[in-house]
Amino acid sequence: MPRGKKLKVVFKQDFQSQGSLLPLDLNDLVAIDHPVRTINAVLDKVDITSIVKTYKAGGASSYHPRMLLKVMVYAYVSNIYSSRRIEEALGQNIHFMWLAGMQRPDHNTINRFRGQRLQKTLKPVFNQVVLMLCEEGLVNIRDLYTDGTKIEANANRYTFVWGKAIKTSRERIVKQLDELWQYALMVAASEMDDTDPSGFKKISSETVNQTIDRINEVLKDKKIDPKVRGKLNYAKKHWPSSVDKYERQEKIMGTNRSSFSKTDTDASFMRMKEDHMRNGQLKPAYNVQISTNRQFIAHYSLHQNTFDTGTLTTHLSEHINASHIKPSSVTTDAGYGSEENYQWLEKKRITAYMKHNEFDRNQHKTTRDKKPFSADKLCYDEGKDQYRCPSGKVMKNVGTKIRTTTTGYQQQITKYQTKKCEDCPLQSQCNPKRSMRTIEINHNLRRLKLKADKRLKTKKGIKKRKQRCHDVEPVFAAIKHNHHFKRFMLRGLEKVKVETGLLALAHNLRKKVA
Repeated sequence: MPRGKKLKVVFKQDFQSQGSLLPLDLNDLVAIDHPVRTINAVLDKVDITSIVKTYKAGGASSYHPRMLLKVMVYAYVSNIYSSRRIEEALGQNIHFMWLAGMQRPDHNTINRFRGQRLQKTLKPVFNQVVLMLCEEGLVNIRDLYTDGTKIEANANRYTFVWGKAIKTSRERIVKQLDELWQYALMVAASEMDDTDPSGFKKISSETVNQTIDRINEVLKDKKIDPKVRGKLNYAKKHWPSSVDKYERQEKIMGTNRSSFSKTDTDASFMRMKEDHMRNGQLKPAYNVQISTNRQFIAHYSLHQNTFDTGTLTTHLSEHINASHIKPSSVTTDAGYGSEENYQWLEKKRITAYMKHNEFDRNQHKTTRDKKPFSADKLCYDEGKDQYRCPSGKVMKNVGTKIRTTTTGYQQQITKYQTKKCEDCPLQSQCNPKRSMRTIEINHNLRRLKLKADKRLKTKKGIKKRKQRCHDVEPVFAAIKHNHHFKRFMLRGLEKVKVETGLLALAHNLRKKVA
C-alpha cells in the first residue's frame, strides 16, 4: 500500500430487492442439529389415531392434527403458551414456519385444538413418547420418584366459595326457621300441627317454602311483632333461593374439597409458595403430581386435593393402567406417608421408600427424647396385647373403634387404659390432671412405619432418599422458574390436564435434545 494513502471502509452488499430464480427452501435455514428437528422426528413416529377420531367427515378441509400437535409441543418447548403468540410465531419464526410447512392456523384454531381435540387424546401420545425414551435407555419407569406441586389456576384470586361458609349459612337458616316456628306455636298453638318441618337435618327449598307458608297462614289474622312479619317476608323472598344455591355449590364442591373458585369451579384454594402478596394467602390452584426417573417425567396427573397424601394411589394406578408396567419401587417425601398409601403399596408389592411424618424427627436425639412419655415410647407386649406405662403399670386393651379418614379409608384404632394414676410419682409429667391414662394405637400403621423406618435406613434407602432430591424436584424448578410457567392459561379440569400434559411432553423432549 502506498505511503499516506487513506483506507476505505468496505461493507458487504445486501440483496434485499433482488429477485430469486427459485424460492428459498426453509429446510436449508434450519440447522441440522436444531431441537426442532428432534421434536419433528419423535412426533412423526407417534400414533395419533385417537386425535384423528375427534374430526368429523365432510365440510371444509382441516389443518392436519399432526402438524398442529408439533406446533403446540414446540411452542411449550419454546416457553410460548398463549395461542395468539403461537399464531404470531407461525408468521415470524423460521422454525415454526418449517414445522408447520408454511401453514398459518389462527389463534382460534390453535385454541380449539388444544382445549378440545387434545382432551383425553394427549395422554396416549405422552405415553408413547415415554416408551420411546425407555427403548432408548433414557428412562426406567420401574423405578419412580414421586412429588407434587401446586400451580395457580386461571381464575380470580378473590372470588371463592368455602364449604364451612355453606354449612354455617345453612345452619343459620335452620335455626331462624325454628325460631319462627316456635314463635308461631306460642301465638297460635291450637292451630299448629304436631310435626315440625324445621327440624329436618337437611332442608330444601321446598321444605323452607312449606314451613314459611304454614307460619304465614297461622299468623295471618294475628297481631304480631312487626319485626317478625318483616323477617317472614324476607325469608319467603330469599331463603328458598339461598338453599338452592347452597345445594348447587355443594354439588360442585363434591365430597373431597372444602372450597372452589367462582371463575374456575374445578380449582380449589390452596396455600402456595409463590405468594404475590407475601402474606400466606390461599389462591385457586391445581395439585400437579409427577413421577420421574433421571429427571424425565414418566407419568403426570392432576388433582383437586389440597394435600399430596390423598393423590398417590390414584396417580400410580393411572400410571400402571397407561403403561401396563408396575413399578418395582416408589420414593417420596413425608407428605405421602399415610396408612392408606403404605397399605396400598404393600398390597401391590411395590417397594416403598416413603417417609412418614415422624421419620426426620426421630433421626435427632434432641427431638426424639423431647417427649419421653408419648405412646410410641411405651413398651408393648404383643402376646398379651397390653402396654406398660412409664411407671410399669399394665395398660389393658379396653376396646377398638373404626375411624374413617377424609379419603374414605377405614383405620382400626385400639384403646388401652391404666387403672389408677393418682399415686404415681410420674403423673405430673406422664398424665397430668387425669385419673387414668388412655392411649389410642393404630397397630397396622405402627407396623407399617417400623417397616418403612427399617427400609429407609438401609444403604439403598439412604441412596434413594438422596436421589429423590436430585430427580423429581429439579423438574418442577425447570418448569416453574427456568421456563416461567406459574399459572395455567385454560380453565376447567379437563383443559388444565391438557396443559399439564403439554408441559410434561415438552420437558421430556427438551431434556432429550439437551
